[in-house]
Amino acid sequence: MAINPNVTENDMGTDPNQLSRRERQIMEVIYTHGRATAAEVRENLPDPPSYSAVRAMLRILEDKGHLVHENDGPRYVFLPTTPRKQASETALRGIVHTFFGGSPENAVAALLDLGDDDLDSEALERIAERIAQARREGR
Repeated sequence: MAINPNVTENDMGTDPNQLSRRERQIMEVIYTHGRATAAEVRENLPDPPSYSAVRAMLRILEDKGHLVHENDGPRYVFLPTTPRKQASETALRGIVHTFFGGSPENAVAALLDLGDDDLDSEALERIAERIAQARREGR
């Protein structure tokens, strides 16, 4: 297999800030609850791994800088280090870069092409208003 010289380590998934599917699930649990113990995380995961595996993944997420913990008696309670809005913006930028060649236009077009029933006329009107606002702000 030929190596593409235009592909960086970040493109190949070796970026330590990239999250695995399970790590994303754990972060979703913690963002949803605001804070959670390992047991609470495990209770809210689909097809949960062992308790020790959850603890190991929480430690990895701490090492990557996504979580911190507080002591609550004998338990650790985990909290996100980044507000959800900021984390979602960073993740979305990564998706746009990786899957849409850095083009927000292509990303929006792909979302509209999904034909999702969630995009009723009111949702489309709100999107149109956001586009108009971006134009007024010179974005």
